[in-house]
Amino acid sequence: MLYIGDDWAEDHHDVEVQDEHGRVLRRERLPEGMAGIRGFGELVGRFADDDTEFSDVLVCIETDRGPWVQALLAAGYTVFGVDPKQAARHREILGNSGAKSDKGDAHALADMLRTRRHQLREVAADSEVVEAVKVVTRAHQTLIWERTRHLLRLRVALRDYFPAALEAYTPLGLTSTPVLTLLAKAPTPDMAAALTLRQITAALKSRRDIETKAAALQQVLRAEHLGQPAPVTTAYAATVRSLVAILTTLNSEIANLEKDVSAHFGEHPDAEILLSQPGLGVVLGARVLAEFGDAPGRYTSAKARKNYAGTSPITRQSGKTRVVSARHIHNDRLVDALHMQASCALLHDEQVRAYYDQLRARDVSHNAALRQVGNRLVGILHGCLKTHTHYDQATAWSHRQHTLAA
Repeated sequence: MLYIGDDWAEDHHDVEVQDEHGRVLRRERLPEGMAGIRGFGELVGRFADDDTEFSDVLVCIETDRGPWVQALLAAGYTVFGVDPKQAARHREILGNSGAKSDKGDAHALADMLRTRRHQLREVAADSEVVEAVKVVTRAHQTLIWERTRHLLRLRVALRDYFPAALEAYTPLGLTSTPVLTLLAKAPTPDMAAALTLRQITAALKSRRDIETKAAALQQVLRAEHLGQPAPVTTAYAATVRSLVAILTTLNSEIANLEKDVSAHFGEHPDAEILLSQPGLGVVLGARVLAEFGDAPGRYTSAKARKNYAGTSPITRQSGKTRVVSARHIHNDRLVDALHMQASCALLHDEQVRAYYDQLRARDVSHNAALRQVGNRLVGILHGCLKTHTHYDQATAWSHRQHTLAA
C-alpha cells in the first residue's frame, strides 16, 4: 500500500508518499487543478507495482469536498478526510517543538494515515443528487443566517433613532414585505408620521383586518417619541435604506433557493421516507438528508448515526467520577436541523410529545429534553432508511407502549 499525506492550500498541494514501513518515498509540491491531478497520478505511478490496485493508494487530506477530492475519488483512490484539529493533535505527537510547515503537515497526515487508519473516517461517496441538495440547502440556510444578522442591525438602528418604528412594526415582523415597504418609503420619524391611511393600507394589502391595523400603525407613528437631531436622523435613515434593500434582496433570493431545494430534494429516492418523519418538511428534510448523506454503509448502526449527529451524550469517567454531558463537537447545520425537527414534532406527534413530557417531569431542561427527543428521532430515521419504510407511530414507539403496559 501507499500512504499519501496531502496538505492543501488554495493554489497548491504539498504531498508526501510513504510505504508500509513509514519510509518517505517522495515529497513534492503539486499545483491545483488538472495539472496537479495529472502530476498526482504520475507520482503514484512511480511507486505502484503491477499488483497495486487504485484502492490500495490511501490519501489523507484535511477536507472532504471540492473538485480535488472528487477527482481523487473518481480515480479510485481511497480518501480519508480528517478534521484539522485531529491533524494538529497528531502533529504534536510527532514533535513538541511547535515547528510547523507545509511539508511537515503532509508528513504528519501520511504518518497518521499509516498508523491510525482504523480511527479515521473514509470520505463517503454520496450520490450526485445529495451533493446537489447539500449545495442548495447550505446556501439557503446561510442566506437565512445573513438575514438574521441584518435584521439585528436594523433593530439596533431603529432603536437608536426611530423607536416608534420598532414599536409599530415589530408585531408584523421587521423582515416582512409590508414593513420593508413602509421603511423604504418613510425611513425617518417625520416621513412616517406623514404617511396616510391609504399608503399604509396599500403596504398591508396581504394582511387581515387591514383598516384596523393601518389605523393602529398610524397612531403609533404619529405619537410623541424620543429622537435624534435632524442631521443624525438623516444619517441613520441612509443606513436603514441600505439595510432594507439588502433584506428585500435576501427575502427574494431565499424564496428562489427554497424552490431549488424542493426541486433537488424531490429527486432523491428517500425523500418520501424523510417527509414521513415527524417534524420534517421539505426544507428541514433536505437539510437532514444533505448533512447525513446517503453513502451505503456509512452508518453501521443507529448509534453511529446518533454519534455523527451529535445528539447522543458523551461520558467522561475517571475513578469514581462520572459525568454525562452533551457533545460540543458536531456538525452545526445538522444539529440545528435536528433541534428544529424535535421542536416541530412536539406539535404534531402525540408520542413525541409524551416522551418530551416524561423527560420534563424528571426535571430535564427544555433544551436537553429536545436533544434527547432529537436523538430518539435520529434512531427512528435510521431504522426507516435501513428498511426503506415510512414512519409508523405504532412501530416507532412500540417499546414505550410495552413499558407503560408493564
